[in-house]
Amino acid sequence: MLLGAQLRRLRESQGVSREAAGWHIRASESKISRMELGRVGFKERDVTDLLTLYGVTDSRERTALLGLARQANTPGWWHRYGDILPGWFQSYLGLEAAARMIRTYEVQFVPGLLQTRDYARAVVLLGHGRAPTDEVERRVALRIERQELLRRPNPPYLWAVIDEAVLRRPIGGAAVMRDQLTALIEATRSPNIRLQIVPFDAGGHAAAGGAFSILRFADQDLPDIIYIEQLTSAIYLDKREDVDHYAAAMERLCVEAEPPARTPDILTRILRDLD
Repeated sequence: MLLGAQLRRLRESQGVSREAAGWHIRASESKISRMELGRVGFKERDVTDLLTLYGVTDSRERTALLGLARQANTPGWWHRYGDILPGWFQSYLGLEAAARMIRTYEVQFVPGLLQTRDYARAVVLLGHGRAPTDEVERRVALRIERQELLRRPNPPYLWAVIDEAVLRRPIGGAAVMRDQLTALIEATRSPNIRLQIVPFDAGGHAAAGGAFSILRFADQDLPDIIYIEQLTSAIYLDKREDVDHYAAAMERLCVEAEPPARTPDILTRILRDLD
């Protein structure tokens, strides 16, 4: 997506049409469109030819963009889980890894990036209860490995809003929930994590339709992506009107939720209620 956005900027700055760019690399206009949206792999030869067409002669700029092309074609760490990952979720993991900010609202489960191993296992078993034990453990390992992005240098900022029902629902039993609540209290101490809770007494609210995430990227030319997961698929939205609608709903949720400073106390109170 990052490389595609930069190629689009270069093309438009030179007044080159998608049709002309496609002809230059012996491809169609639709392929140029897919490249610029980040929805197709990149051949280095195509990128080289497009950079020449767009008048990019600086060797450092060409090297940087060709390096992006190589990175875009390198399988992510999740590639080794390809046999248990649907394609629509592999796309999300790529977007999540590239995001500068992840805002998420959850109504049923603790967000995957904040789940403990035992809680993650309980969630996996809900959907894959008949799967072999080794497959279940691989799914759990995938979820835990995914959380490493929050501990890497320059991690993304995670802003999670969780419905109180998530914290009251004893996924995996009381002991599992006790450990999960303790882990959430610890997470609130991380400088790149903000956690808010929508209490029961908030009544109806802006996101009554269900869980969703908003991914924002460092490159300002990349649109925010709205991710809505369903039982067997997912929806990705990037049209301005859709993004604005969900962003407004998220802002209202953050106002209706308890302030982040109160989150540790709320979690501690719920934790005591388990005893």
